[in-house]
Amino acid sequence: MSGIRSIGIRTALFPLPLALGLLGTAALPAGAIGSHTSRSGKSLTCRGKGVDPDALVRHRTETVINAPLRTVWKLQTDVERWPSWQTPVETVERLDHGPLRKGSAFRWTTPIPPNPSTPATSLEITSTVQQIKRNSCIRWTGPAIGEGLRIDGVHVWNFTKVKGGVRVSTEETHTGAQVEADVPTATKILREGLEAWLRDLKSAAEARAHNRYFQEHA
Repeated sequence: MSGIRSIGIRTALFPLPLALGLLGTAALPAGAIGSHTSRSGKSLTCRGKGVDPDALVRHRTETVINAPLRTVWKLQTDVERWPSWQTPVETVERLDHGPLRKGSAFRWTTPIPPNPSTPATSLEITSTVQQIKRNSCIRWTGPAIGEGLRIDGVHVWNFTKVKGGVRVSTEETHTGAQVEADVPTATKILREGLEAWLRDLKSAAEARAHNRYFQEHA
């Protein structure tokens, strides 16, 4: 793509106050978010495929959500409803129909405030599902493009039943001239974006599970 190496992106690099979607060996206490940025260790995968092993900007993190797996999975894969529980997501448009599956694509937008390297803009991400296993994992890719900004990346999600709910683990890599010009800052932005996504997912899933429980036991 115009000489820019493309590996795709889901991207969680912009949420909230910042301008820019884990080792998972032990479950964290409910409510906790654990993070890891080291290039060492085994990366997350979905059907044998993971993030870009050569990317300089990467982060993985996880949390335990006290809700049924079906609830968490539904929230995450019903992408058209993301704006209802993720403030940073402005719009989402499915480019195909039916349940999310391999080859499904969706275009979504999020605002980016100004930062030292780029002006305020709107980031448009076109994500394509490359691998998916129901109630277990998702891997999607796709470029994120804004005024004076292009980021390519790969995003992997794992969902595992654990005592107390579901452990959601996510890992993402970014490449592109802008992020590679300041890897520490880009990594920090990615970390904060992914952790914000997990907090929103946890809050929405636990609220939905709580409401359903009381409806069933009223």
